[in-house]
Amino acid sequence: MMMDMMSDEMKMADMQTMDMSVMQACMDACSACEQACTVCSMQMMDCAPACMNCADMCNTMMRGMLRMQGMTSPVMMAMLDACIAMCQYCMDKCMEHANHSDVCKMCAQACKACMDACMAMRESMMMAAS
Repeated sequence: MMMDMMSDEMKMADMQTMDMSVMQACMDACSACEQACTVCSMQMMDCAPACMNCADMCNTMMRGMLRMQGMTSPVMMAMLDACIAMCQYCMDKCMEHANHSDVCKMCAQACKACMDACMAMRESMMMAAS
């Protein structure tokens, strides 16, 4: 039901060619990354700032994608770029501990999935714009 409502709003925002399954995958990955980063930040204090920042960025990205009215492609693309960069940084930090911390390994995997989903979302937006 939520995706149907979002699809209607996106049509009003002149983005009718957007693949909603790509957007849903990105939101799901952002949510998983946010949760993993929150858990990781409680376990490994030296990568905690990266994890907390990544969790915040993923949460903001997800909320922005749910708020389709007034969304402009350039702003959303910039937000996707920021989320991709933050996930990359957090993943790199967590990978430093992945060999001895399952929590950091899980967080790094969630960051990678989120990066991939955000890149797919960005590509889908670029294709819709052309």
